Amino acid sequence: MPSPQTSTLLLTVLLGIGLVFFLRAASKDRTTIVEVHSPRPPVEVLEGLDAWLKERGWSQQGGDAERCVLAYRGQVDSSIPLAVLLSLLGTVGAGSLGLVVRQVNPALSWWPLLLAALGPLAGLIYTRRSRRTEEIQIRLIEPAPRDGSTLRLRAHRDELIALELDLAESLELASDGALLSSPI
Repeated sequence: MPSPQTSTLLLTVLLGIGLVFFLRAASKDRTTIVEVHSPRPPVEVLEGLDAWLKERGWSQQGGDAERCVLAYRGQVDSSIPLAVLLSLLGTVGAGSLGLVVRQVNPALSWWPLLLAALGPLAGLIYTRRSRRTEEIQIRLIEPAPRDGSTLRLRAHRDELIALELDLAESLELASDGALLSSPI
């Protein structure tokens, strides 16, 4: 087998491996716990959070009064543009692999190009794996009477970032800033 064909085959296989790892990362659970503080009273902060979450489509699923925990559930859908992009990339990548296999082994005729038909599976896999039910848990941590409210939030990282950006001014919420400064 000539060297250029071998290196092209290797690079094409590596691109396929990269696509698989991207699919795994796109549907990975990114649940995070963060503590936020507000100088406002707990009732005002919890009512603001409740209104914000319900506006975004979350429904309250009860909680535990003894532990001061509220739980919300919501359905997270996949990104249609990302699913289309992944299908396109999968099709082009599988078609490229088919061309390389055809060049390496010409006796196979044009059959390896049928690999391109597997490309839309990338978008389908992403869509199925990323569509799931998420949960947000809000726990009131008992502060000193004049210190305002401290909450421990357990949710998907993206939802916590949106919460911090949207409610930082209106509820005077502040955290350590780790969510907004993280490069990921």
